[in-house]
Amino acid sequence: MISEKNIVFPQGEPFKKRSVVDVITLGCSKNLVDSEQLMRQFDVLGYQVRHDATHPDGEIVIINTCGFIGDAKEESINTILQFAELRRHKKIQKLFVMGCLSERYLKELQLEIPEVDKFYGKFNYNDILTDLGQNYRADLRLERTLTTPRHYAYIKISEGCNRTCSYCAIPIITGRHRSRSVEDIENEVKGLVAKGVKEFQLIAQDLSYYGLDKYKALKLPELTERLSDIPGVEWLRLHYAYPAQFPYDILKVMRERENVCSYLDIALQHVSNNMLKQMRRNITAEQTYELIDCIRAEVPGIHLRTTLLLGHPGETEEDVNELKDFILKARFERLGAFAYSNEEGTYAYKTYSDDIPNEVKQRRVDEVMSIQQGISAEINQAKIGETLKVIIDRIEDDYFVGRTEYDSPEVDQEVLIPLATAGVEQGEFYQTEIVDATDFDLYGK
Repeated sequence: MISEKNIVFPQGEPFKKRSVVDVITLGCSKNLVDSEQLMRQFDVLGYQVRHDATHPDGEIVIINTCGFIGDAKEESINTILQFAELRRHKKIQKLFVMGCLSERYLKELQLEIPEVDKFYGKFNYNDILTDLGQNYRADLRLERTLTTPRHYAYIKISEGCNRTCSYCAIPIITGRHRSRSVEDIENEVKGLVAKGVKEFQLIAQDLSYYGLDKYKALKLPELTERLSDIPGVEWLRLHYAYPAQFPYDILKVMRERENVCSYLDIALQHVSNNMLKQMRRNITAEQTYELIDCIRAEVPGIHLRTTLLLGHPGETEEDVNELKDFILKARFERLGAFAYSNEEGTYAYKTYSDDIPNEVKQRRVDEVMSIQQGISAEINQAKIGETLKVIIDRIEDDYFVGRTEYDSPEVDQEVLIPLATAGVEQGEFYQTEIVDATDFDLYGK
């Protein structure tokens, strides 16, 4: 994703470059899918569309914002302000803002940044086309202009979230959970396979809930089976499962289907019963341990990614120590941690006092990540001598850079293969012997 640090802004006289649209995406992969769908609409209308360009100097600039936590909101606002300055000096002709931030703070943004031609929310961004005098092509709703390497894509299977976690603003922004139909998702995947996509990351705010609203049953296992049956789908990877109401039947699918990666991203957030209750997670420490044990038993060799939240109101040092013990016992292959952000409108914001100093929050995050660094180093060292299937994403410096089935793009570690290796091509799979390892990367041949 682009950040304000690597944007080079246009200098000199106002330009008149027509029919060029620059789309800047901030935030998560779910936002990226929205940007790609909108870009396809502009493509078919004959616009030149660029994504996260180093020199965003098109006639039209569209910023797709994130409004999840403090740091993300700050990045979005700073980016809008920088382009608003360009708009004020007529160095861009139109400036539109869409996404989570404007969904959440529409009225405030309209008042405070009038240089923006128009703000759109999370779900009405196709109105940008109408406001430019163009027609939205409903027949292209399953098509996207991929911004990722052409061999992988993100597939958003639902919108919204029905959970009531104390700290989370996502339901405020996106509303209640809305599953797409199985057939709709199948058709999208088939279309992408026809264009050469081999690897698919299934994403949602809550994979576990998929289907319950539309079909009155948890349908993630069936959806995954049907997608894995599509010829040309070589890897399917699952992101953002929820531990409560977990769809246990998915484990059988993962174990038996070769093209369903032995990888699961399941955000646990904490493990002490004190914090799980205050966070309104609807699960206990005992149930959490049982879930992890079950997943590892049902899918031998699975790699688990989780996210943890430190510094939530009411968190004690005893809670943190219990979480550290859990990390040492569970030995997650992939783990991220972030500090609590006191978000307006959430249950925690209205109910608790944000009384843990920021430096204490960050110290707890750092301590957790230090433990994880040691675990990751040990897991990686154990892979030396193994031969793993690796897909090549790109060339960087002196290496081909790839990933195993245990690694998702952008967030997980990578496999580095010397550039001198003959016959290696981007987007292809190779059996790769792991010859060395660091804390967060592997080296192969």
